[in-house]
Amino acid sequence: MPAPESILRFDGVSVIYDGVRVLDHVSFTLAAGETRVILGAAGAGKTVLLKTALGLISPDEGRVSLFNQEITGLRERQLFAIRAQVGMLFQESALFDSLTIEENVAYPLENQIGVRVDPAEVLPRVEAILKDVELGHTLDKFPNELSGGMRRRVGIARANVTYPKLVFYDSPTAGLDPITANNIMSLVIKQRDQRNTTTVIVSHRLQDGALMANYRFNSQSGKIERQRHTGALDTHTKFMVLQKGRLVFEGSEDELHASPDPYVAKFVLEQAQSA
Repeated sequence: MPAPESILRFDGVSVIYDGVRVLDHVSFTLAAGETRVILGAAGAGKTVLLKTALGLISPDEGRVSLFNQEITGLRERQLFAIRAQVGMLFQESALFDSLTIEENVAYPLENQIGVRVDPAEVLPRVEAILKDVELGHTLDKFPNELSGGMRRRVGIARANVTYPKLVFYDSPTAGLDPITANNIMSLVIKQRDQRNTTTVIVSHRLQDGALMANYRFNSQSGKIERQRHTGALDTHTKFMVLQKGRLVFEGSEDELHASPDPYVAKFVLEQAQSA
């Protein structure tokens, strides 16, 4: 069986701000169809890692490859076609306040360079994905008319409306109550599994990662269902823990809970106590 396609690769990547290594020689490879959960305290470098992966930040050391193409040092115009294959849910959703929900979700289809969609396809696709995230009734509303959880769902729709190969979710549950947060994660799982989308989630909640590792969307029942443990989970989920820019852990959920690293063990214990 051929090896899975490499979607994202970091080789010794460092990002330095004012003499501080925000990312410190980070190396990992993300294969097609994998889910990667990036954990760590505030200021650990999680969001910087995502921005570096998109080419929004250039590394001071090391190399970054997206879809087997090195993007380190590429000019902005050269990145357009590569970024067109990536969806992004920004922190707090980052919706355009002056646009309706329909216009917000349609924005990447109509404006993102490298995304080519027949104009006649735009509205049906927007309607379908908003229905997918249970917001089919909100097309003519504005973001300030929706709750925080609903705005996050719009963000998920916008991140996936181009049918990207890879989606980044930056803190999708931040600031949400536990029930709403779990509902958001169910939608993320659904979007991942409907098209086997390679997925990277940055989160401060270990519970978000546990949901990604242990649940899948069943297209026949239309529900999120718990996986049966058979020794190897079908979701191919790996966890990463960042500490002050350094990658101090990479492995499965079981390996995470068994890690002898003091920082990782403390992080897992604090998460268990706060759950």
